[in-house]
Amino acid sequence: MPPPIRAVIFDFDGLIVDTESTGYHTWREIFSQHGHELPVERYAQAVGTDFLTGAYDPKRDLEQLTGRDFDWAAIEIERKIREGELRKHLHLLPGVADRLQEADALGLRIAIASSSPRVWIDSWMDQLGLHDHFHHISTVDDTGKVKPDPSLFLHAAEKLGVAPEEAVIFEDSLNGLRAAMAAGIRCIVAPGPMTRHLDFTGAWKRVDSLADVSLKALMS
Repeated sequence: MPPPIRAVIFDFDGLIVDTESTGYHTWREIFSQHGHELPVERYAQAVGTDFLTGAYDPKRDLEQLTGRDFDWAAIEIERKIREGELRKHLHLLPGVADRLQEADALGLRIAIASSSPRVWIDSWMDQLGLHDHFHHISTVDDTGKVKPDPSLFLHAAEKLGVAPEEAVIFEDSLNGLRAAMAAGIRCIVAPGPMTRHLDFTGAWKRVDSLADVSLKALMS
């Protein structure tokens, strides 16, 4: 029988806020401008990690498809502007606020573990008013490594003062699940639009959203 749950570790992008879909839409628009499609299945390879890991790089992909080089610095400026416009309309995903309140009421330790940089997470924490809900935030700035490497989750558990087996992770990506499994931490997957088609074999549970989770039931 596994030890009691003492902590909850949340992914951020795609789990708390659907920032991943907006990123995909901007890249799909760029591909379309150059006469090519960008299937979500292809882009999803990089969800939960970063383009530098080699899982998938849309820049390299488009260069190979078109046989030409691009002024990526200029394109990235325009893409970021477009992405910013789309993200103005984003809100917490279903069940996030409820799970945070429930975790707090149950006396659980709460953290974020994200492959994104700290400045990115902090900007969203400010926008959404979430800073007071988390005891710790682990980002790539802390570990120098991104998922599927387990370092982020292990770092978060250590900072929360719990053993890996005493935590549960909420994730939406395959890279996140792989990181959780490598860390030896139970993982509940709530896939989003970018990842619903993926096989999450190995997850402790798979749910449609965090609205379908009861931490109290998991602890009983």
